[in-house]
Amino acid sequence: MAIESGLPLPMGPPRACEKHAKALGFIEETTKNAGAVQERVLREILGRNAETEYLGRFGLRGATDRETFKSKVPVVTYEDIQPDIMRVANGDRSPIFSSHPISEFLTSSGTSAGERKLMPTIHEDLDRRTLLYSLLMPVMNLYVPGLDKGKGLYFLFVKAETKTPGGLLARPVLTSYYKSEHFKTRPFDPYNVYTSPNEAILCSDSFQSMYTQMLCGLIMREEVLRIGAVFASGLVRAIKFLQLNWKELAEDISSGKLSPRITDPSIKECMGNILKPNPQLAEVITNECEGENWEGIITRIWPNTKYLEVIVTGAMAQYIPTLDYFSGGLPLPCTMYASSESYFGLNLKPMSKPSDVSYTIMPNMAYFEFLPHDPTAAPPLSSRYSPPPKLVDLADVEVGKEYELIITTYSGLCRYRVGDILRVTAFHNAAPQFKFIRRKNVLLSIDSDKTDEAELQTAIDSASLLLKRFDTNIVEYTSYADTKTIPGHYVIYWELMAKNPAKSPSEEVLEQCCLAMEESFNSVYRQGRVADNSIGPLEIRVVENGTFEELMDYAISRGASINQYKVPRCVSFTPIMELLDSRVVSSHFSTVPPQWTPGRRH
Repeated sequence: MAIESGLPLPMGPPRACEKHAKALGFIEETTKNAGAVQERVLREILGRNAETEYLGRFGLRGATDRETFKSKVPVVTYEDIQPDIMRVANGDRSPIFSSHPISEFLTSSGTSAGERKLMPTIHEDLDRRTLLYSLLMPVMNLYVPGLDKGKGLYFLFVKAETKTPGGLLARPVLTSYYKSEHFKTRPFDPYNVYTSPNEAILCSDSFQSMYTQMLCGLIMREEVLRIGAVFASGLVRAIKFLQLNWKELAEDISSGKLSPRITDPSIKECMGNILKPNPQLAEVITNECEGENWEGIITRIWPNTKYLEVIVTGAMAQYIPTLDYFSGGLPLPCTMYASSESYFGLNLKPMSKPSDVSYTIMPNMAYFEFLPHDPTAAPPLSSRYSPPPKLVDLADVEVGKEYELIITTYSGLCRYRVGDILRVTAFHNAAPQFKFIRRKNVLLSIDSDKTDEAELQTAIDSASLLLKRFDTNIVEYTSYADTKTIPGHYVIYWELMAKNPAKSPSEEVLEQCCLAMEESFNSVYRQGRVADNSIGPLEIRVVENGTFEELMDYAISRGASINQYKVPRCVSFTPIMELLDSRVVSSHFSTVPPQWTPGRRH
């Protein structure tokens, strides 16, 4: 077991230093006693939920020990518990999952049978989320001191909630947090001052919210020390918003009058105290934005920015070149690991490269188990009636091995398969640190081939290398398995950004990109292409700039959350396909098959 040394002492003013020292001490104490903390968490969960219908089905009879829990309670997927979740959604208030009332549902970005998943939560879960948030800045301050001397420009959004038939709110986890008193009445903290007023964050009109947050960020440009969004895609969207709207924003700043497009009364009132005529600032913004060169635009407009705080792990890695282009290569710290089901942990080395990011699981957040994951094995059957597979406890995972994350939460999820595949990289004290590998989902399949998100990302990365000498980046992509052709083939949609349009890659180069992707896929795919002729040549369809913005707008119009929206890496929904195909500017195929040799497994 690899053990990391403890966290250093914080830097900063005395009161903040004392507060940060307490937070860092909590991290040390909790991670040193990871095994004992996990046992306590499980006892608490099983003890308080002993009389629930769900646990009652498995004959625990009030037992709170690990052995009984592991031998009797099955490992489940969302589909296994969906009938019970729908009972709660439809108004059943009996204690099905939790002895505490289900306060609302958190909507997952994942889906089941095309519908967004509903995750039950209880009111005290907000305390746990707030606790994890309170640990982020004490850690960050160890690496980037002086963050109390300025502000953060964070693009944060809410989504208008829906209600289930039984009257419970159903909304994304971040909307739940931003609308809570924990956020709205948070005490002043010099390390967590935002340029965006609450009124802008809480406005459900995404245009008015984004416009106001960008306007405030421009007004306070000299004070901004860090810029962020939840996902990297959100920050890229914000910069594109600036590209489209800078003239109007500059006019507001010059005149001191808010755009008539902003009609929200609370925003208009709060901006009356923020927006004052400033022609000099408007001129600075105009000078930076009026040309076609947007390289380094973030540091040109916000010169004191020290880092961009966004999630760039997993599928979000695609945005790294675009963010590097806009920021001149600022650090991209990923601070925490969380989902709708539970918050999991934090990054104790936040300034590490995105490819090196590991998250330390905080053992007080939930009870964690790990299903050993063999990428080459068939997936285990999941049923409430199947015997529980052999799971590994938090303190017993092994460095270098991959696992599927299984959680048991205070709100009543028991041995629930989150679907995330994690690799253990090290330990901090007795708590393991994990690299997020991928969601456990197959994206593309034509025949017996199965290509997942990580494999597709690797293939995209390989093709990207061929575009570098043309100063061209892949801004965004998605895919689908086209089975209308015989044989079927993979279709990859690309939106490209060329720094110099005169140097754009040629037809021949884009054909080479098709082949580079195919060479990156697994041997089953390549066998299908070369020997079985069961898979046709891969196709790249280049789409117009702005296409993926339209895709996002379409998803939001159908109820997706702007905070949680992630470009789907595989699409099959007909309206989306029609939108993409209507924006195609060129199409390219592999002209030669990839390499494949019988008996070669890699």
